[in-house]
Amino acid sequence: MHYHEAAAFLFDLRRFSVKPGTERVEALLAHLGDPQEGVPFVQIAGSNGKGSAARMTESVLREAGLSVGLYTSPHLSALAERVRVDGRQMTEAAIADFVEEVRPWLIDRAAAGEPLTFFEVVTAMAIREFARREVDVAVLEVGLGGEYDATSAVDPAATAVTNVSLEHTAVLGDTIEEIARTKSRIARPDAPFVTACEGEALDVVREVAGEAGAPVTRVTGDGGSADPNPDEADEADDPPAFAATYEGRVSATDAEISLIGERAGTYRIPLVGRHQATNAAVAVALADRTAETLGINLPDCAVRDGLARATWPGRFEVVDTAPLTVLDGAHNPAAARTLAATLAEYDYGDLHLVYAAMHDKDHAETAAALPDAATAVTCRPAIDRAEDPDVLAAALRTAGIDRVTAGDDVADALADAVDRADDGDCVLLVGSLFAVAEARAARTRTVRERTVQDADDATHALDTAGVPPEGVAAHRDGVDHRVLTLRLRGDRAERVASEARAVGGDAALGGLGADEDRGAGGEQVPVTVAGTVAELRALVDRLAAADAGGLGGVAADLAAAVGIEEREDADDTGDDADDAAPDFPWTDRTAVMGVLNVTPDSFHDGGRHADLDDAVAGVERMVEAGVDIVDVGGESTRPGAEPVPVEAEIERVVPTIEAIQSVPAVDAGDVLVSVDTRKPAVAEAALDAGADVINDVTGLEDPEMRSVVADADCPVIVMHSLDAPVDPDAEPEYDDVVGEVVDELRERLALADTAGIDRDRVIVDPGLGFGKSPAEDFELLARCGEFAALGCPVLVGHSHKSLYGAVGRDADDREHATVAGTALAADRGADIVRVHDVAENRAAVDVAAAVNGSLRHGALRDGADSAGDAE
Repeated sequence: MHYHEAAAFLFDLRRFSVKPGTERVEALLAHLGDPQEGVPFVQIAGSNGKGSAARMTESVLREAGLSVGLYTSPHLSALAERVRVDGRQMTEAAIADFVEEVRPWLIDRAAAGEPLTFFEVVTAMAIREFARREVDVAVLEVGLGGEYDATSAVDPAATAVTNVSLEHTAVLGDTIEEIARTKSRIARPDAPFVTACEGEALDVVREVAGEAGAPVTRVTGDGGSADPNPDEADEADDPPAFAATYEGRVSATDAEISLIGERAGTYRIPLVGRHQATNAAVAVALADRTAETLGINLPDCAVRDGLARATWPGRFEVVDTAPLTVLDGAHNPAAARTLAATLAEYDYGDLHLVYAAMHDKDHAETAAALPDAATAVTCRPAIDRAEDPDVLAAALRTAGIDRVTAGDDVADALADAVDRADDGDCVLLVGSLFAVAEARAARTRTVRERTVQDADDATHALDTAGVPPEGVAAHRDGVDHRVLTLRLRGDRAERVASEARAVGGDAALGGLGADEDRGAGGEQVPVTVAGTVAELRALVDRLAAADAGGLGGVAADLAAAVGIEEREDADDTGDDADDAAPDFPWTDRTAVMGVLNVTPDSFHDGGRHADLDDAVAGVERMVEAGVDIVDVGGESTRPGAEPVPVEAEIERVVPTIEAIQSVPAVDAGDVLVSVDTRKPAVAEAALDAGADVINDVTGLEDPEMRSVVADADCPVIVMHSLDAPVDPDAEPEYDDVVGEVVDELRERLALADTAGIDRDRVIVDPGLGFGKSPAEDFELLARCGEFAALGCPVLVGHSHKSLYGAVGRDADDREHATVAGTALAADRGADIVRVHDVAENRAAVDVAAAVNGSLRHGALRDGADSAGDAE
């Protein structure tokens, strides 16, 4: 079964209405062999904040060294987002395998009048996936209510109810008491139960948990109490186990909270808003109780790092700072009021609103609760339930906004609002997660160019773009010349494919684009476009001339990928020339980075440069051999390496960086110095000592590292990695390793952008050897040129790594294989190669450059002999 068939089958289940009870899910799990019995689960319910609490809980547990599954809803752009293992979403292949297995059983159930709903089947799929991947623990976000939710088919090891408010009253009950009762019935005997409920809801939660035999842990936060007059005497008699205080923003995207109680300290979270303090308290308490249940230690560093790294896209997500641009899915009056309070933490001029909503929402009350706006534009995401933009415009006018425009396409509406705003203004897109998803997809859209030289390359390009076998056979012969792949909303993907064929090129749709129900459930559809430069230029012109519909942005992205804009502007030598990107060694040729490890346990050269004199001598040899950058490392990231404390790492790298300044080429700035570290304090100390570049193997995951780099305005290498040091037991799964690593690096670049890091100073590293198999490493090496789609230089670090073991080269016999890999990387688009043996790899880079025409342009390296061979 292909993914498009599996996804179409699942989305078709949405036609079945929800029925209370877990019997149907339990029956499906029994059919699958009861996979839930082998996995400890954490179940989180609540009226608000359960998604944020689930994400933070998962992140803290992962930082404690556990393999963790996470199940949340809804998704933004792909069904697979709902099910994650160790931060990576479920593969399309795994979804197809699951549906192929359960489809006959589900059809028989439907024929017998007992169909399962979409949410029930996807919940079972998540549970099965967590069992298959053998996670240590899985965190489940409850869909609706608690007692009868599909997630309650498991027997959880720990549970939580974040809070209770009036919601879904037709299903859950008309009172706080009724809703609290159904939510808290996820409690299980002896399973810790965490809650931030107050007042009447807290009384009900305690009653229900007591009946179930679940010990209750109460937490508090100052995120807006449901009870405006809490009883201070009760607080004194029954203090919370964890009490959180919101300390305010520390950056455009991050805030600080303080905790007192069983755990005390100040913690950074990538979620702004006073209410997030309460969610963080729930997460910390739940992670703490879960760790106790599993019999593991939860160190404070795991809490600190886990909270700091728990990004949650689409939930008050700041995607730009000039103007301040925020995406948020608030879709009811209460959420709009919370949003308004959070936005009040920012200083800005005028507010420009972009508003979309589903037709069953309270437009008048929600519009009235939003912050005062100078202008507004309404829009409609591509979903049947979306409200007419004219209706929304009328609601906004009634709420007091004078300048309101009824638009249509979400991406166009957001672009219009940004164009209207000054740098000091704010643009807020709000009202629907479906609209947030479309806006994010447009902003993060990446057009990758594939190298296709023959029919096998064409087949591989189409297959990795999700095109089913029949589509591959139909389009393989037409996919030649320039080949581009990108993801679009279903109707746009179909339009782009049609226009490509109309100008003489070819195109094929993958994923759900291969099915009649294109883009169901908000799925982004992969589209592969092929043609000559002239045909692609004609395609760009046709899309740019289209009447809105978001196609203008697609045209611009395609033009940039093909280089059409560059050729048209090639003769432009105007006043902007002085504002060109900075000149680095990798700007116009492949640079060589030499490795200088000052560690005793690095996998290839550990201990060789520990002495300062040896380090200086090593750099002198590198300079003589033609090195461009020296990368100093004070902590090994090899499998099984022991972490090095901050102070010890600083003591290793800072004296080394200071000592090698004595090398004339380093002192003059002709050779740059990089520091290979994942610790902000080490990076800051290294920069103070004279380092020029930060090489972060965790890919700017730490917000403090982003701040260090932004303040220093220095080049930074953003690497894709799952664990550092490398976890030899990790077995991540990929559908297309290149496409997925590009997408994940794009998310890190977005964090860098909002942190104020200049994109001209960012280098991306696909992370060969970090969470990939040898076959996947070689795929990354072969297709390293595709990372240029991110608009950054590309570094390939392959030197002496285990991928060469797959071609029969033992650990002590990989020098020649590394040189071969360097030549291929340089030929295929790498801007920097990171190697241990500088002289040999410098020669490989120079030969690759000559083959690609450097001699034709007179770009001989200094000292090269152009007189021919001499006897």
